This record gives sequence, C-alpha cells and structure tokens, in this order.
Amino acid sequence: MVLKRKKRFGDRRDAYWVRDVDGIHTIMGHLMNKRTDAEVFVDYKFDVTELMCFLEKRNRSEDPESKTKFMHCIIMAIAKTIDMRPDLNRYVSGRRMYQRHRISFAFVARKKFTDDGGESLIITEAEDDWTLRKITDDIYAKVDKVRTGKDYGIDGLMNKLAKIPRHLLMFLAGIVKILDFYGKTPRAITDGDPNFATVLLSNLGSINGPSVYHHLNNYGTNSIVVTLGTVSKTPVVREDRSIDIRDMVDVGITLDERIADGFYFARSLKIVQHLLSNPELLDRPLKESIDFEL
Repeated sequence: MVLKRKKRFGDRRDAYWVRDVDGIHTIMGHLMNKRTDAEVFVDYKFDVTELMCFLEKRNRSEDPESKTKFMHCIIMAIAKTIDMRPDLNRYVSGRRMYQRHRISFAFVARKKFTDDGGESLIITEAEDDWTLRKITDDIYAKVDKVRTGKDYGIDGLMNKLAKIPRHLLMFLAGIVKILDFYGKTPRAITDGDPNFATVLLSNLGSINGPSVYHHLNNYGTNSIVVTLGTVSKTPVVREDRSIDIRDMVDVGITLDERIADGFYFARSLKIVQHLLSNPELLDRPLKESIDFEL
C-alpha cells in the first residue's frame, strides 16, 4: 500500500513530514525526544472464538503445506485497522512527526526449532489488494527462503558488519545514528530492518509462550511492537451473569504515545476485535471498506 503525495522539503524517503501537529504532540517530541521515553504498554485480551472456528473450517480444504495460521489473521486484522486508522502508521524521528507511505510488518522466523537453530528477520509490506490468502502465501514464501540456510534480507549485512573490529564498528554505528536523525540512512541498511517497520510482531504463542512486554528502540522508526501469547479457554461472565467459555489470546502491545492519544488507540483496538470476531472480513481486500462504526 503506497500513500501517494508529492514530496516536499523536510519529507523523508519513506514518509512525509506532518506539519499540522497539535501543540501537545509537538512539545512531546522535544521533552521526550527518545522513543523509549514515550513507551506505553497494554496487556490486552482479544476474544478469538469465531476466528478459531473460521480457521478450523478453512483449513479443512487447504493444502497442509499452505494452511492459514493464526498469526496470518492477526497481521491482516492489524493491517486493515492501520489502513482505517492512519495515525497508527506515524513515527517521531529527529523530533518531528512523519506519516509513512507504506504499512509494513516485521517478525523473526527460526531456521530450526532448536536452541542453536538461528533466527532471521523478515519484512512484509501491505498492498492495496492484500487478502488473507495473499498474506499467507507471501509469508510462507519468505519463511521458506529463511529455512534454506542462506542469509536473507539484512541478515547478510549484519553478519559482515559483525566481523569489523569493535572500535571501527562503534564509529560506524555513531555515523548511522546521525543519519537516522536526519532520515538519510541508506536503503542498504533500512531495507529489511525491523526497526523501520510499522509493526514488529513476535508470536510467542507458537512456542507455547506468554505475551510479554517488548521495548521499543530509539534507533529507526518502529513505533508499535506486538507480542502474541497462547490461545486458551477462558470463562467469561455475560451481562445476565451466565458463564460462557471463550477462546481468548493475551496480546502485549508497546507503542509510542507521541504518535496519537489514548482515545485514538483505544478505538483502534475495537476495530481489531471486530475483525477477529468477524473473520470473513479478513478475506476482503485491504482497501475495501467494512461496515463498522466506532
């Protein structure tokens, strides 16, 4: 998905400078000039009962090698929410607010499920015609590349830099941080780096782990980190005091509070829940509007 706009002075390669920011958020960029100064963590439970039924039914007719997974659905739900709520696709860097041109997701894939199996970083970008099927195929293709044992994306560059003597690496890191402040970091460094993605995802539920707090980084432009826990049967008390057993998932969300306010974030979570409760909406193209009122 590309946000088209004529480039102006102060814009960056991946985003345009938001000039009409209110006073509070402008000053916050100076008083809390580091992303880690402005972290907000939310431990949220999503009801995924309908989604789990949807996946079970859908995967009966799918090729075992290309089944739609829980994480694919989460990515689509978040992508559609960000498309509807564009302030979530902002970042603060160099003490200015920027609006990204694209929605991107980053996550880690293990090459082997062993202690020394190694990890690789994967980036995927949303397109206007993104559907759940397209996300699934895209991620499977990229994970397959990782598990061939070859360096993928930024991994090759990092492996080369790791061999440089420490004092020289410290000097290069300092130069990169200055370039990052002014938005001049070369593509060879930013492309494939999760620190420059809209959302960094960690699916700890895939290894039976809980959702956890994950910090943001001052380097780069990433403003949202999401960690997924395991899906569990949870008793829920309804308004009539009856108890219903629902499939719930714990999700940890760390975000930069400078990009929007709490009211905006809270309403965005309602859209995610609506999509997970109506999973058939995930099969619709990303840019297709849905019938939902906040």
